[in-house]
Amino acid sequence: ALLGTAWLIGALARLDTRNAVALLGPSREERLARRVEDLTESRAGVVDAADEERRRIERDLHDGAQQRLVSMAVNLGLARATLGDRLSDEARAVIDEAHREAKEAIAELSNLVRGLHPAVLEDRGLDAALSGIAARAPLPVRLRVELPARPSATIEAVAYFVVSEALANVVKHAQAAEATVTVERFGARLLVVIADDGVGGADPAAGTGLAGLAKRVASVDGTFSVSSPPGGPTIVTVELPCAL
Repeated sequence: ALLGTAWLIGALARLDTRNAVALLGPSREERLARRVEDLTESRAGVVDAADEERRRIERDLHDGAQQRLVSMAVNLGLARATLGDRLSDEARAVIDEAHREAKEAIAELSNLVRGLHPAVLEDRGLDAALSGIAARAPLPVRLRVELPARPSATIEAVAYFVVSEALANVVKHAQAAEATVTVERFGARLLVVIADDGVGGADPAAGTGLAGLAKRVASVDGTFSVSSPPGGPTIVTVELPCAL
């Protein structure tokens, strides 16, 4: 009887514990909601870490490899100007070729650095960075940026790369005469719209880079949509959460 009583008390205690957890503990829906919150925070941390790593790489390239290439190009130019007529035709041709390749490497590295994380975006914000993109575009780009306050660095970076890649797609595929970029903030949402008057027919599944933009936007819980009927116009609409 004593042995049976001890076993019964243990069974009742375990049953009581399960009942207490079921009645007083979080429900399955609450546990799922907490899990979603934890995963969202973890993903935001990963995105922030990746953005910080891009900025570090940009600084290293700008302060290291790019400066060395500039120094080499300057030295080659000085050598060509100083030696003058003392150079043989073959030596002059070698120096000219090396000087030209050094300048091309500097230009390519500058474009790479700008693509990783432009310094103007960090220093002056999204308006100035997008103005640079619009000025460099080979077609007219009307830009309107209305931001009462700067969003987080991660959201700024996503918005910048979305506009940059979208305009690159316009130049490559749209056969457009002009494009329009609008960036506005409505409460906790940042709205980015890129439109062009091109031929339309843009398909995110066709390998035009739109699928990559959609993934980048989704990484911060944003929404991405494309309207591009045949004959145009093409309108890319992105909404990003400013609370991040």
